[in-house]
Amino acid sequence: MTMQKQAIAIAVAGALAAPALTMAQSTSTVQVYGSLYLEYSFLNQERANNGVDAANADILQTPGSSIGFRGEEKLGGNLAAWFQCESTADVRGVTGGGFCSRNSAVGLKGGFGNLFVGVWDTPFKRTIAAGNVGGRTSGIFGTAFLLGVNSTTTTDGASPGVFIRRQRDLISYDSPRFGGFQVLGAFSSTNSSTATTASSASAKPRIWSLAGSYKAGPLDLAAAYERHTKAYPNVVQPGLATFAGDEEGYHLSAAYTIGRVKFGGIYTQQEADTAATATAEVKAWHLGVEWKVAGPHNLHFGYTEVDDVTGTAGGPAIGGGGTTSRPSVSAASNTGAKLYQIRYLYEFSKRTTGTIGYVNLKNDSGAAYDLGGLGYANAASGARQSAIALSVQHRF
Repeated sequence: MTMQKQAIAIAVAGALAAPALTMAQSTSTVQVYGSLYLEYSFLNQERANNGVDAANADILQTPGSSIGFRGEEKLGGNLAAWFQCESTADVRGVTGGGFCSRNSAVGLKGGFGNLFVGVWDTPFKRTIAAGNVGGRTSGIFGTAFLLGVNSTTTTDGASPGVFIRRQRDLISYDSPRFGGFQVLGAFSSTNSSTATTASSASAKPRIWSLAGSYKAGPLDLAAAYERHTKAYPNVVQPGLATFAGDEEGYHLSAAYTIGRVKFGGIYTQQEADTAATATAEVKAWHLGVEWKVAGPHNLHFGYTEVDDVTGTAGGPAIGGGGTTSRPSVSAASNTGAKLYQIRYLYEFSKRTTGTIGYVNLKNDSGAAYDLGGLGYANAASGARQSAIALSVQHRF
């Protein structure tokens, strides 16, 4: 009899606990997600000015591949806590990147918007993607190396000249959407300041990024401004005090869809006080078309151009020169480049896509930009590069 009472008590306790357990599970969720992208390219590299061509090669890349975990817990009153931990997923086994090395943060969101802290794409980078129709951010078909030097993870006080950046130690805020409008803002902490003296010209390097976007129906508009204070630290000029210069950039991006065709474009400009007596400025733009021909068949076209770098002739380039692909100011006005690309995409499913395409980069005689992911940068000016590339992407 005692055994029966114990069994009944356990059964009743289990029945009472089950709804509570279900409720707890329903207010907290964790999701595994990711994107695996593999690109195989056959390169033709011609270095015009020095007469020494780089090796023609076939290369594998996995730009943008990632795996992540994200979760959210409802706290009541329209408030929720959330986290995300995203890491590089290189199926070649070449680039590790570290755990939570990509967009990763912890935050609170509700009717006030979304406030979060971690390593994350700046508002400038997040919104410039709106107009990058017909191209990718990185890889052989990437446009970032012309539009913003690079797309990479950066530390405060590091990587001057890079405007398409995933910033460490970033404090971000996304406003709610108001009839399609949204405002994004972010700034970095000054962790690197703990290693400098208070009197140092570069004592507090910081990133400030502000963007606004509008999305409604077929229209997607965005604009952003970003400033990197103390970006060029401790540049000592003869007879002058130690100097730490600033740099800033902005972009206007737009896309519009008409039936099966999507049009897009980007205009961006960056300028920098690269030294106490030198400045540099560069403008770039992109136009693209994406056409859903029929069923799973798609065609993408893209054209990207960067103008000559202007400013103080002989001064350092945006980014400091030598560390980025931006050339220094030239009196000959021959530091621009043009990128052409076309791709065919086949959608095997909603999550898996295969592509084949051709890309061609033409540098002016004083420029040495490289296709995305190549490692022969700045070896010679006037380079010409082209590639035929195959790729496959799977999202989960």
